[in-house]
Amino acid sequence: RAQMSMLPRLRPREFYDLVIQVAIVRPGPIQGGMVHPFLRRRQNLEPAHCPYPELEKVLGRTLGVPIFQEQAMQIAMEAAGFSPDEADELRRAMAAWRRSGSVERFRLRLLQGMIAKGYDEQFAEQIFLQLQGFGEYGFPESHSASFARLAYCSAWFKCHEPAVFLAALLNSQPMGFYAPSQLVQDARRHGVEVRPVDIRYSEWEATLEPSTFEEATFQQDTTNKTAQGSAGLPQPAVRLGLCQIKGLSRNAALRIEQARRQAPFRSTQDLASRASLDRKEMNALAAANALQPLAGERRQAQWHAALQRPPGMLRSTIISENQVPLLPDMPEGEQIVNDYRLLGLTLGRHPLALLRTRLDQQRFIPAERLLSSDWPDGRLTRACGLVTTRQRPGTAKGVVFVTIEDETGHVNIIVRPELSIRQHAELVNAQLLGVYGVWQRHESVCHLVAGRLVDLTPLLGALHTRSRDFH
Repeated sequence: RAQMSMLPRLRPREFYDLVIQVAIVRPGPIQGGMVHPFLRRRQNLEPAHCPYPELEKVLGRTLGVPIFQEQAMQIAMEAAGFSPDEADELRRAMAAWRRSGSVERFRLRLLQGMIAKGYDEQFAEQIFLQLQGFGEYGFPESHSASFARLAYCSAWFKCHEPAVFLAALLNSQPMGFYAPSQLVQDARRHGVEVRPVDIRYSEWEATLEPSTFEEATFQQDTTNKTAQGSAGLPQPAVRLGLCQIKGLSRNAALRIEQARRQAPFRSTQDLASRASLDRKEMNALAAANALQPLAGERRQAQWHAALQRPPGMLRSTIISENQVPLLPDMPEGEQIVNDYRLLGLTLGRHPLALLRTRLDQQRFIPAERLLSSDWPDGRLTRACGLVTTRQRPGTAKGVVFVTIEDETGHVNIIVRPELSIRQHAELVNAQLLGVYGVWQRHESVCHLVAGRLVDLTPLLGALHTRSRDFH
């Protein structure tokens, strides 16, 4: 999140800008007071020069601000007369990361050396404070370059091959900052077609399929885009894998794949028999709606799953598939609740789309409207969404950063320490969070500074009873 907030301010134009971007959003540069001077110089709000020419070759590429560990070593050698061995000791002290007295023991040696070579004492103190910040986790330039390359490649794939990017991330779970639900929601907002788990096609992991984009309809109201690849061709569709189904083992999925390669499944009994699936595994598939092509909607499919004969039971004691009653479909809200419970995501409407009328009555503003350019800085604002992340960075002095998601996008929330203490229960327990606060907009970076939190999670439990009111 800190990287995302920094990008609109730093605005990378070349690869080396990404190297700096990776290194500057770290506790070391933040604690050392390097971030704001660099940004001001980057934006031509103050001169980007070093007052001492001999340091220009060390700090010139970072606008006079030390950002990398290697620069700290070079400053010690150029400005304070450190030998290469002493500079390497300083590097090891910075790499010790908060170890007691690690960098502080070099303070007197550094200040005396710089003053002896004609540096202003205040400037020497400032340099030491910046170097001291590296003891709070600074980055070597080589590491930053490696991370920057990964960031660039990832961003290229997300921009030009979003379907490939989504499938790769889903197949790398559990990992990273976002759960599969947020990844899928974002991909669909960018026009990627995501197809449900289906016993006829799904493998254990997510796969790519030829797109029928001209026939596809995206159920979300927030997009009418069709994603295109780097060559201008339509993107493939992403088929969710059987791994998304809670309660289904990988061995069971591999048996399904093997049996399907031999011949398509004709019925649930055929599936259970040829893939050696027990009633529990069949019920997991049915509850996740993966049996829909063979047995109908999930309630109907669960009846079929219940017909699987345990070993040793006579066939005559089991109701035949022809005797299964016709059951009403689940209401939309109940389907969505089941999707989240069994798959961790939904391809139906976002839960907040079903609650939007209720939220509008309480004057909660959709994320898409808040993030539009016409929503002004400083305005009293209400937002509501599913909580996707909570963070309390060690460098944030007790501030908690929360991200909430509605059917139109994400809103970043800042919760100050006094509020996080006063409303701790709402902050840590709410799945659906309402936030009353003040909107902040600065250099394309937007936040809602919370003044009051409301736990609206009970509304989610009412989705199955309210869904018939929404069309």
